[in-house]
Amino acid sequence: MTNHKRLSTSRRRFLQTSAGAVGSLNILSGFVKGQGTAANGRLNLAFVGAGGRANGNISGCDKAGQTIYALCDVDKVRAGGSFKKYPNAKVYTDWREMLETEGDRIDAVVVSTPDHLHAISAMAALRMGKHVYVEKPLTLTISEARALHEEAKKQGVCTQMGNTGHAAEGARLTNEYVGSGAIGEVSKIYCRTNRPIWPQDLVRPPAEKAPSTLDWDKWLGPAADKPYSSMIAPFKWRGYLDYGTGALGDMGAHIIDHPVWALGLGLPEKIRVEKADRSTPGAEKDSHPSSCIIHYSFAATDKHGPVEIEWRDGKYKIPRPDDCRGDKKMPDNGCLYLGSKHNLIHSSHGGKPDIVDAAYGKFSAPPKTEERSPGHYVEWVEAIQKDDPSRAKSNFDVAVPLTETLLLGVIGSVLGEGTELTWDSKVMSFGNEEADKLVGHNYREGWEL
Repeated sequence: MTNHKRLSTSRRRFLQTSAGAVGSLNILSGFVKGQGTAANGRLNLAFVGAGGRANGNISGCDKAGQTIYALCDVDKVRAGGSFKKYPNAKVYTDWREMLETEGDRIDAVVVSTPDHLHAISAMAALRMGKHVYVEKPLTLTISEARALHEEAKKQGVCTQMGNTGHAAEGARLTNEYVGSGAIGEVSKIYCRTNRPIWPQDLVRPPAEKAPSTLDWDKWLGPAADKPYSSMIAPFKWRGYLDYGTGALGDMGAHIIDHPVWALGLGLPEKIRVEKADRSTPGAEKDSHPSSCIIHYSFAATDKHGPVEIEWRDGKYKIPRPDDCRGDKKMPDNGCLYLGSKHNLIHSSHGGKPDIVDAAYGKFSAPPKTEERSPGHYVEWVEAIQKDDPSRAKSNFDVAVPLTETLLLGVIGSVLGEGTELTWDSKVMSFGNEEADKLVGHNYREGWEL
């Protein structure tokens, strides 16, 4: 049995307050690992979020042979399909109540909510000693990502972030093509998404009455108490600073992940915002820019020289290299690596890499040296079952620095065009007061991390 320390006074207060919390939500010490693995070798999984993207995570864990034990969602309509598909699952509208009631019967928690709710629900699960799977991007702020990482290490649990392409065959091939030197030395990578496909560069829409099937207060959670709008929930929240991380936070985890991994880049030293398009007065207080070009500078190591990643989203596309094969197009969501021998492209989510320069006939694929994945969800399940967090390849040791990299660019884009920032990762500071305010997070009273 694992001993779990009592939660802090602030956590106890958090669980006892906020609308809809059951009478005495005090998650105390004494919780044990769930009984699923002991009973039949299957994990009992609880899901915070059961509609939208959560459908994919629930299905992925189901196909991995695990028990869909409990489902929680504040939107009865959006989650209705999952509730119907898994009639034996316990159903909740408050994840705090779910963890309190089912805590000793669940092994792990999957978080698939809007970004602003990731950290607070994942942290509650971690403090109970539960393994966690958290949708990408891991958190809304850098301080939250660091806090989750520390707690996961403290608890010794198995973690995974939902950038599913990390497990793809294309990701492994890219690592081999780049790491072996088969495309030569790489000093510049273009990364792009055609997102946002939701509106950005806009002010907050007028208030509406929330539908009776949605608990808006719990949807807000730690975010400021602001009125509901159908232009925000259930889908278009990603464009708003209070809830999402824009196009970069959404798709960067599926795109920037691959060059960072293939080259072992670590954290960037500098961020420069070339473009952060805005045309709506006052929108900078509410939402992300409509399109961006952001430059990340990574220091040289003993394995490579200085590397620049140029992020482009919205209307800004990857420029076509002069020697590109006529039948090849630059990815709308993906990367272009400019190598000293060959140029390489791949799509998002570990899409199949392809040599696109005119000398492609001289390219020789290197041996397959990378460990192949049994599947993103299976990795996490096996990590738990074998008590080996390293088996999940996008665990928080990987996911936290990747998330931090994405959020550094998000901070730059929020500050606007022409912003140049130098990041001191040891002290978590830019030495820029305005930028440093965006590293941490403000929580609504009663919902503190």
